[in-house]
Amino acid sequence: MATPPKKKVTKKKVAKKASKKKAAPQPSPTTTSSTKSSARKGKVPARPKPISRAEAGRRIVDLITSIHADILKHKKPKMRFPVRSLSNVKYDLKRGHFEILGKMSERALTYNTVKTFAQSMRLMATTKMDLLDKNDIAGKREIYYNSKSWGPCRFEQQPESDALLDDMEATLSVNREQLGYIPEERGGDVTGPLTVIDQNPVSGETVKINCAKLGSGAWSIPSRVEQLKFESSAAFILVIETSSLFQRLVHHEFYKKRNCILISMSGVPTRACRRFVRRLADEKSLPVLVFTDGDPYGYCNIYRTLKVGSGQAAHINRFFCVPQARFLGVTPQDILDYDLEDATHPLEDVDIKRARDALKNDPFIRHHKEWQDALNQMLKMGVRIEQQAFAKHGLNFVLEEYLPRKLKEARHLP
Repeated sequence: MATPPKKKVTKKKVAKKASKKKAAPQPSPTTTSSTKSSARKGKVPARPKPISRAEAGRRIVDLITSIHADILKHKKPKMRFPVRSLSNVKYDLKRGHFEILGKMSERALTYNTVKTFAQSMRLMATTKMDLLDKNDIAGKREIYYNSKSWGPCRFEQQPESDALLDDMEATLSVNREQLGYIPEERGGDVTGPLTVIDQNPVSGETVKINCAKLGSGAWSIPSRVEQLKFESSAAFILVIETSSLFQRLVHHEFYKKRNCILISMSGVPTRACRRFVRRLADEKSLPVLVFTDGDPYGYCNIYRTLKVGSGQAAHINRFFCVPQARFLGVTPQDILDYDLEDATHPLEDVDIKRARDALKNDPFIRHHKEWQDALNQMLKMGVRIEQQAFAKHGLNFVLEEYLPRKLKEARHLP
């Protein structure tokens, strides 16, 4: 197994590094005391308070009541929604996520919008009476088919109902999971020193899942995670993009050697996965390190969405972002430091466009010079790299050499 040669470090460079560390100390990912101390000092953003079903129901009633009052006064009723795009967000460093700005769109009741307006009213009524009041759940597909009984208000295609669900979520400032809607996609996989305490939805019986004792498998994050509680002695959380690398770390019990919780995202993390990581990190005061492919998609879509949220969901980012997250790798500099030039792939046009767009328009990237430098270095090199490229030096190089060294150095991107 070939190990890349370590670079020669002079005393001058060591002194310079020590000076930088003294000026801006970085918490070690293998200890929790520094993170807990930061939380007490207010450096970790406050946990967002979940909206109760009763409160969500009251918000629906208030909105419908105001629309009804306008009709009685012979005023044209309107619904207002925040514009959901990167152009209407700012990166709030103190809160740790994309914050929605003031641009609003408006839907007034007119001849052309009467059907959409009626569908919105019926959707909110169904949400209030069939889900919130009855403590029930529904998938987006079920709501589409449920509308077939709504007569002229029915949806012709599911994208219509999906769009109105997003509008309702934005108008009420309540994420749809708290309204009773469950995602269709899986939440991600978890293994390591963590016991998840769940509850049987029918009997109310407490259910404990030990994520370190699942054999060769892992526990799947459910679509709804607000009810979960946690017991853990882990030192940090390692979030991984690809399922294949996650399985390698599970197979070799990396979580035991480093006392960490491993979570697989399998691409862009789902809402359930992001909410799970945020709740776990908050409640157990755990650092979060993220390991993705070294490409603009891994940086600007997968990692950035996990850490600060997205423009499309800016109205509820506070629930789904993980501001504690730090980026471990793979970085463009890793290609040079680990002699991986012949294990890369040329940047495609879509990669170049995504990187340039992020440098120009993404509030998170524009706030952090470290990310600007990383993307510019990648564009200059003209290549991208996958997590599995470390297999060049041996199948287990990533868990025996790369990850331990990166964890020890504790030099991570913000």
